[in-house]
Amino acid sequence: QVQVVESGGGEVQDGGSLRLSCAASGRTFSSYGIGWFRQAPGKEREFVAGVSMSDGGVDYAESVKGRFTISRDNAKNTVSLQMNSLQPEDTAVYYCAVNYYGTVSRRSGLYTIWGQGTQVTVSS
Repeated sequence: QVQVVESGGGEVQDGGSLRLSCAASGRTFSSYGIGWFRQAPGKEREFVAGVSMSDGGVDYAESVKGRFTISRDNAKNTVSLQMNSLQPEDTAVYYCAVNYYGTVSRRSGLYTIWGQGTQVTVSS
């Protein structure tokens, strides 16, 4: 069973940057799809970005395109999310999730394994 742990959250000012990491243990990521989701207080969990570990395909939510970059490192079994030009509306708990289909999907229901989340706070 794969387990994932997120790291790299914190508090930054408007316009700042953070880099989140998702590290896997138990099995390799190499054939899975990895997604980053976020949930702000009082709001539903939403898709942020995703990557296919097998072919490198990526997808981004419209709200983060051009600001966030998702990358994979199959050798290290990690996925990173570089977040630039952060805005207060990016404040949320960010979750890493694994889907066994290997696809890049915006549908949270396809993801089986979820991390505990890491808090990102952007102050104005």
